[in-house]
Amino acid sequence: MNNTLELLKELTQTVGVSGCEENIVSLLNEKLAPYGNVSVDVMNNVFCTFGEGYHFLLDAHLDEIGLIVTDITDDGFIRFGKCCNIDTRPLPALEVSVWGREEVKGIISALPPHLQSADDEKKAPKLTDLAIDTGYSKEQLEQLVSLGDRITFKRNFTELLNNCISASCLDDRSGVAAILICLDELKRLPCKITVMFSSQEEVGLRGAKTGAFAKDANEAISVDVSFAISPGCDESDCGEMSKGPMIGFSPTIDKNMSKRLVEVAEKENIPYQYEIMTGRTGTNADVIAVSESGIKTALISIPERYMHQRVEVIDINDIENVSKLICAYIKERISEINA
Repeated sequence: MNNTLELLKELTQTVGVSGCEENIVSLLNEKLAPYGNVSVDVMNNVFCTFGEGYHFLLDAHLDEIGLIVTDITDDGFIRFGKCCNIDTRPLPALEVSVWGREEVKGIISALPPHLQSADDEKKAPKLTDLAIDTGYSKEQLEQLVSLGDRITFKRNFTELLNNCISASCLDDRSGVAAILICLDELKRLPCKITVMFSSQEEVGLRGAKTGAFAKDANEAISVDVSFAISPGCDESDCGEMSKGPMIGFSPTIDKNMSKRLVEVAEKENIPYQYEIMTGRTGTNADVIAVSESGIKTALISIPERYMHQRVEVIDINDIENVSKLICAYIKERISEINA
């Protein structure tokens, strides 16, 4: 548990907004180096391949949500836009870092409640009404920040009770952690494994679209996060934290793999829950499944509260059980294939 906690802390403290993932790419290069041949493609997808035989592709995306600099005003404020799907409601008064020539810390502007109208209290702020205050003048900022630089929210890593943590970008660094945890065991199996930590998922599954191509995998498992029930959520749309991996069933992924994952979880006494989707999953699994001439693909999700906020919450036990399920599934499939 402590090792998983420390791994998550390291992964979530490393910056990697979609399209500018170099820092997290560098860290994952180091993490994967002991296991096999590591490479990075032009999209910033990170790959590691080892072993021979029946070929499994394991995917989790490495990028995170963020903002992008659009203007520096004459009075020294930074205007910004969304880089990925971001909820604008909690933005006012958040602490941020602008990643220019060096890190520049700032605060997103907030209208004091004393100056708000009755209508202001009822609506989410428009991005055009917000700006980042760094304390610098325009001239000083232009020496440090360029248009197009990425912006992240202040990193959060808080240990909660019952093995839960709150952190930034657990979507999908928790999926990355789940795969990293099981590599020692997978390396001993008589099969071929390709790990793909894919880029630009948050802006349209872009890394996985190209990354899975030409890998010639027999099967793929994508690991992401999904919605865990919290106040205000509809139970029919959510899983539950601390109840184990969410095994996806959807028209866009392989039903036999999904069923087999359930069977393996029951056989190995790994807690699990169903996630039923009536259309696309909205994850990399959708595009991996139609790469090349088609790849049998499954989706395992980690239940997470407060997705796309800087206080995402997960249960470490769920991450570790995802890792156990991946290992158990691959062992089972290899024993069948080699029988």
